[in-house]
Order: sequence, then C-alpha cells, then structure tokens
Amino acid sequence: MIGDSESVKGFGAVGFDLFICDDIQNSAAVLKQITEDDYYAIIFMTEEIFQQTAKEREKFAEMLTPAMIPLPGTRGNAGIGTQRLSSFVEKAVGSDILFKN
Repeated sequence: MIGDSESVKGFGAVGFDLFICDDIQNSAAVLKQITEDDYYAIIFMTEEIFQQTAKEREKFAEMLTPAMIPLPGTRGNAGIGTQRLSSFVEKAVGSDILFKN
C-alpha cells in the first residue's frame, strides 16, 4: 500500500506492506522501487498517488501484474476507482451495466 502515513497506517494492521509517501513528489520513485523486483502482484495506492504516478504506471497497463488499485485516502474520494471499474466493465461487456447514469 502506497500513500500518506494517515491513509495507510490501518492497512499495516492487516498485514499489508506499507510504503509511506508523505511527499507526493516522491511517489514516482516509490512506485519504481516497489516494481523493480517484480515481487508484488497487487499494489494498492491512494487516489492521489495513483494520479501522480500516471506516467510511471503506463508501462504496466498491458501487463497482468502488478495490478494497481486506487483507494480513497484521508483527503476524500475522487471516484477514480469507480470510474476505472466502470470503464473495465464497459470494455469487457460493451455497456456499463454496473454504474449506469
């Protein structure tokens, strides 16, 4: 789990490896460090980190692993995870059957 200390500390209690990134400018370096050894199949990150690392995540877009999952942080929910899920479902099924507006 990558994110600011307040957003990720609860995930440590359930066994997640935590990568504290209180300085959003360092998020690309943190993501690079985590993905270098191909150890993690799933990387959770706060939506803020997810947005900040868009360029770095591009090289993993067509790969099965690591899956990079955005979660709301303490600064609130920007709806990125819902938007991504909706686009994946629409791509797979041809219609947004989950979140029809």
